[in-house]
Amino acid sequence: MSGPSKPSVTDEVWTDERVQSFLTTPAVGADSADFTVLLKAYRGMRLSDFERFLRFYIEAGRDVYAEDHRGRTIWTIMEKHRPGAEFLAVKEAVCGE
Repeated sequence: MSGPSKPSVTDEVWTDERVQSFLTTPAVGADSADFTVLLKAYRGMRLSDFERFLRFYIEAGRDVYAEDHRGRTIWTIMEKHRPGAEFLAVKEAVCGE
């Protein structure tokens, strides 16, 4: 929650341990754990932290193209969001696509 009672913090330092902690996120509902992890990282990280996260995610052997219960990847969801373009560019840079 942001607002007068809890101001948004945007300059906080994210350690590698904090970024990697997203890898332990359990699956939600019918979605795979890999999809849930990517979605949580996309929603909760700044672009620079997401780039670091994606490298750890790939090193851990996780599925970059994991789908939700409706058959969507995180990348197809990002295509519909205005800030998603920057995240898609990170994916292309990290994955070489």
